[in-house]
Amino acid sequence: MTAADPNSKLTVALLFGQPGVGKGTQGEVLGRIPGLVHLATGDMFRGLDRDSELGQEFLKYSSQGLLVPDELTCRLWKQYVQGLIDTNAYRPQMDLLLLDGIPRSLGQAQTLDQHIDVLQVVHLVCSEEDRLVGRIQRRAEKQGRHDDADESVIRRRLNVYEEETRPVLNHYDASIVEDVDATGLPMQVTQRVLNTLIPAVENRLANPLGA
Repeated sequence: MTAADPNSKLTVALLFGQPGVGKGTQGEVLGRIPGLVHLATGDMFRGLDRDSELGQEFLKYSSQGLLVPDELTCRLWKQYVQGLIDTNAYRPQMDLLLLDGIPRSLGQAQTLDQHIDVLQVVHLVCSEEDRLVGRIQRRAEKQGRHDDADESVIRRRLNVYEEETRPVLNHYDASIVEDVDATGLPMQVTQRVLNTLIPAVENRLANPLGA
């Protein structure tokens, strides 16, 4: 899936974890590091024109705390990634794509298998659900994300994660899935994430695909 070869796979790392665990914060920081490109599907969806057909369909699900259907998510994701490639914002031969928010279901994971080669799954972990709810509500107030403000919607999102998204971890080989403590200062979490990513990247450079 590159400008030169649309059938080639993209080397990616996955940022995984419950809503409110800090994936977006970590993704923004990591995305500023040369060689890392952060793609958050939440931002991708929220950037849709709310009056467009896709925008209306997204709102129909997000306002209820439900996952956007797999086909819609994967279709938009492919279009968005191709746009990054076409504008040279993402260079597949040089950059590691850091995916945040996809795949969120087994169906998405299976569909994306034909497009991505997963180098590492960074599983951010926070065991205190009330802390996650508080984080999401504070973020909603700060950013005006009204779909995140209602506690019942938030807890439904957390339940959906447990039922539909957490099982996706089992889709990937356990050797590339790493639990990372998401509590503490953001810079501490970033350090833990990098301690997971850097060895994986170094190993890939030493043992590239097809070598």
